[in-house]
Amino acid sequence: MSQKKIPIRKFSFRIIVFSVIIAGLATLFQWLLPQYATPAMPFIVLFFFVITLFTMYIVLRNEDGNNGKKFVSAYMLSRTVKILSCLLFLLLYMLLKPDDAIRFAIAFLVIYFLYAIFEIVVLKKENEAMKSDENNR
Repeated sequence: MSQKKIPIRKFSFRIIVFSVIIAGLATLFQWLLPQYATPAMPFIVLFFFVITLFTMYIVLRNEDGNNGKKFVSAYMLSRTVKILSCLLFLLLYMLLKPDDAIRFAIAFLVIYFLYAIFEIVVLKKENEAMKSDENNR
């Protein structure tokens, strides 16, 4: 029996809403505490929006459903792409703007963890909903 996946459109809508909220909070933080905020905050949010959407597309692209091995392979590929992209982005910015490196790194890590929690919550909720649907059949 194949298991359905989260439709990419549904995930896309959720990531857009989440990113708008994070961008709003980042803007508020920059406005209230500019001495602690990196000027690159909007680019960090944009980076995580794009990379999260792309990596989740890798995981969710198979419309037929997923079997365990394919899902694990796709998920591990998405994590590898994401971590390497994050390291490259972080390293490039820190080399190009060493005076803002600490503020940037802190903001980057905070936003990284926010997006990671978002992904986990969405995948867990959808997995539970799919299991519930299968049990009700």
